[in-house]
Amino acid sequence: MLLALPVLAQPDALPQGRFLRSGTRVGEIVEYELRLTHTPSLEVIFPDSAADFSPFEYLGQRYYPTRTRQGRSLDRTIYRLRTFSLDSVQQLRLPVTVLRGRDTLTLLSEPAVVRLQYTAPQDVPDQLPALRQTTTLAPVSPLFNYPYWLAGLAGLLLLSGGLVLAFRRALRRRYQRYKLRKNHAYFLAQYARHIERFELSRSTTNMERAITLWKNYLTLLENNNLNTLTTREIEAHYNHAPSVSTALRIVDQVIYGHMLTEDTQEINRAFELLRQFAEERYQLADYRGRS
Repeated sequence: MLLALPVLAQPDALPQGRFLRSGTRVGEIVEYELRLTHTPSLEVIFPDSAADFSPFEYLGQRYYPTRTRQGRSLDRTIYRLRTFSLDSVQQLRLPVTVLRGRDTLTLLSEPAVVRLQYTAPQDVPDQLPALRQTTTLAPVSPLFNYPYWLAGLAGLLLLSGGLVLAFRRALRRRYQRYKLRKNHAYFLAQYARHIERFELSRSTTNMERAITLWKNYLTLLENNNLNTLTTREIEAHYNHAPSVSTALRIVDQVIYGHMLTEDTQEINRAFELLRQFAEERYQLADYRGRS
């Protein structure tokens, strides 16, 4: 291959390689610098990870831009290497490829040397100290067994989930019955309070509130539209049950007929009939909830 040999023959035209420190340890990262000074017209290629770095291992490299001063160009690269060889002195030569048109030339750098620094003592005594047998158990502080606790917690969650899936119908039924009892107890307390206020004030407003409470309770209990029905429609809805018909007739006479002079016993009887009817409907709903 033809190349401008006078250019390459200059003392600074050969690659120069050196380790940035004189010693290294096994497995420790050491940096190696490779540089080449050449004429600006030349194109040079530095080795990459595919090159042979033995006895070192290639870890990475850092390129520097070409710098030209006074008609001379400098290319420079620093390689990060490590060695696992136990040789006390280790050397490295790297090739640089120079391109000029169709001509190529490979230049080897001068060997760079690094010394291996040993961490273990080099002098081993002829006789090792006698080993002493110790069979006494050493106290060890107990450690919290996280894997077993986490596994137990996961198993407990899975078991709980399985029980919920297996008994969800029974649990839902129990919850519905609990709501029924709670709503019924609230209705009885509020209904008794409205009746007491009516007896003290003899006001039709308190009677209307008691009847409205009764309708709203049965609407919620049986999931119907009872609170929007008239008296005749309510009687028809419950198939003209005697207790409902009698109680609502007395209530209508008091509210719409302004007959507060109606016998007190009759009014109390109307309130009681409506309460008993609500109790019967609650017992029926509770029985359906159990079945």
